[in-house]
Amino acid sequence: MLDAIFQALFSYRPVVFQQGEFRFDAGTGALVAAGLAGAVMVAAIVTYRSVRAKGRVRDRLVLTVLRMAALAVVLLCLFRPTLIVRAAVPQQNVVAVLLDDSRSMQIPDWGGRPRGEFIKQQFGAPDSALLKALSDRFLVRVFRFSSTAGRLESVGGLTFNGSQTRLGAALDGAREELAGLPVSGIVLVSDGADTSEASLSDALLALKAEKLPVYTVGVGSARLPRDVQIDRVSMPRSVLKDASLLLDVVVTHTGYAGRTVTVDVEDEGRIIGSEQVRLPADGSPATVRVRAAASEPGPRLFKFRVAPQPDEVVTQNNVREALIQVRDVREKVMYFEGEPRFEMKFIRRAVADDQNLQLVVLQRTADNKFLRLGVDGPDELFGGFPKTREELFSCRGLILGSIEAGAFTGDQLQMIAEFVDRRGGGLLMLGGARSFGEGGYGGTPVADALPLAIDPGTRASEPADLARLQITPTRAGQTHAATQIAASEAASANRWRELPQVTSVNAPLAPKPAATVLLTGTEERGRSQPVLAWHQYGRGKVVAFALQDTWQWQMHASIALEDQTHENFWRQMLRWLVDGVPGVVEARTTTERVEPGEPVTIEATIVDKSYVELNDASVAARVTRPNGTTLDVPLEWTGERDGLYRGTFVSAEAGTYEVAVDSSRSSAILGSGVTYMRAGPSDAEYFDPTMHEGPLRRIAEETGGRFYTPDTAAGMAEDVRYAGRGVTTVEERELWNMPIILIALMGLVCAEWGYRRAVGLS
Repeated sequence: MLDAIFQALFSYRPVVFQQGEFRFDAGTGALVAAGLAGAVMVAAIVTYRSVRAKGRVRDRLVLTVLRMAALAVVLLCLFRPTLIVRAAVPQQNVVAVLLDDSRSMQIPDWGGRPRGEFIKQQFGAPDSALLKALSDRFLVRVFRFSSTAGRLESVGGLTFNGSQTRLGAALDGAREELAGLPVSGIVLVSDGADTSEASLSDALLALKAEKLPVYTVGVGSARLPRDVQIDRVSMPRSVLKDASLLLDVVVTHTGYAGRTVTVDVEDEGRIIGSEQVRLPADGSPATVRVRAAASEPGPRLFKFRVAPQPDEVVTQNNVREALIQVRDVREKVMYFEGEPRFEMKFIRRAVADDQNLQLVVLQRTADNKFLRLGVDGPDELFGGFPKTREELFSCRGLILGSIEAGAFTGDQLQMIAEFVDRRGGGLLMLGGARSFGEGGYGGTPVADALPLAIDPGTRASEPADLARLQITPTRAGQTHAATQIAASEAASANRWRELPQVTSVNAPLAPKPAATVLLTGTEERGRSQPVLAWHQYGRGKVVAFALQDTWQWQMHASIALEDQTHENFWRQMLRWLVDGVPGVVEARTTTERVEPGEPVTIEATIVDKSYVELNDASVAARVTRPNGTTLDVPLEWTGERDGLYRGTFVSAEAGTYEVAVDSSRSSAILGSGVTYMRAGPSDAEYFDPTMHEGPLRRIAEETGGRFYTPDTAAGMAEDVRYAGRGVTTVEERELWNMPIILIALMGLVCAEWGYRRAVGLS
């Protein structure tokens, strides 16, 4: 609409003025006329100066300016302003037309019809005005693109079934194929939803270097009237078997404000979790936390689903998939206790039935005498607490009970801190008479690692007064997986208030700035103190739990015999403690899913048993395809950072691939790691399914082209003609006869006459 108004006023489209060179074509007659016009200007000034008695100074000034402006317009026309433009010679230049053939072009938001109908109508129909305008002026070469790009003989060959949109690759492919030909420009017709991870910058740099303009046409609606979408899912890639998961799901929508929908989580068709959410105002995301259980080992494909709603434009984005590895292994946690006490006994009993936790207990019974429980053999921990990093680092988690800092050597205290920082293990310190400041940890490397601040000057002291505490979760604790002791967050918060009081003999400590407090204890006088806090320290996590008798949650008279609160709490606590702890070999793929036939990049981080990165290991991956066949892939050190190895293979078929990475050094086996990935058609085309104007405008503006919508694309052929590329001829366009000139002249004359009448000077 604006372009049509501009052309009506200025005779030519905006591109003519953008690309043209402005100059005057004045002859001798024009110079004589200009002299006469100048004389008239002088006469007008003298005339208005002579009417002082009849008007104010302001009135005379306004009339003089209007008269001068009118004469200036006449003078401009006398000098014959002209635009010099370079226009493409008809049928001597090529225009590449790139048509989006991806799935998102099936979305019916172009006047109620699929977006692909615009392409078929404008580039497939023989009577198409746009295609005819381009074909009359240029040699048109048509390409299709989605995950790949290629020449297209007939628009009827479009299927709109491509699973990806790669704008950069499509532009590069067209530019390279037409290299050496006189190309006037590239026309890109798409909804702009680029689903590739590659940046557009490289493709745009190449186009700008060749001064090749791209004219983009955005098809589709910038806002769908009615749509519900599972925007993203937050979940780990690997968990222990029988883990209780809290999965954060973000739901976005338009057109359904106030409606309540149900988010279901499915594992191979079986619903394992469900939660309702009330949709907020349009454009505002809704976050819902869904509880689910990972009970089946191996790679599991979780589906997050919202049922299609009435009149929904796109239903494919109501489902999002995520692959999770459920590991059926035993994670070793060492528990070092300095004195016999009920807390150790009941923690051990709480996790005894958990087949995925191995609690190895080292309890001091006298000086240099220890009770060992749950060890793998007669030699394990025979000499007490580990004296080498290799022995300590073989565990995934470490619990320090009521054991003073003096029970360790300086090197052992440093080892404990490195267990978290370098090895990435989980450290838990329990409350007790010999813990925290009372245990003399102030100023030690362990104190540096703890989430609660101990005064460095504090040394071992007598236990503080016994404090009876009622435990309450903080805002963070109400939603944390480790502190969920009931079926829902609300029920869990109520259950915490119902539990009997427990005690602490440790002086209250303030949390460090980066620490998160999950539980607080309130004493009878109303004073609160943090009792469960944690933070990330290096590669691992450190948890401080300043209570000494949580066994009361099992044995108190108010607790029913069948109540499992204490057991559930400690199972969750220890599973969280070892969650995400890395092994000697950490294998992963750079993407969770690829298209069949695309390459897959495998990365592995390799360390020795002291968790020092190795650059001279022998590393290989064995890839098991969905059909059961295997492929060996060597991994080489990247040189980018210590311990990082990389290799690639091509996914041959759709399905789940197992990638097992083995490493050795000097014929000694270091360890192995396993990860999984999928090959299959991507569903990314249906997510965020609106027309993406931003990328299309960027492509057009950075290359010197223009952005169009289906309603404004009619003038595209004329714009490409004046791009100045290819085989061109010089054209002169006179500007003195533009309608805007006549309108301006008449407006100025009428304004002068009207003003004179208004002030009584006529």
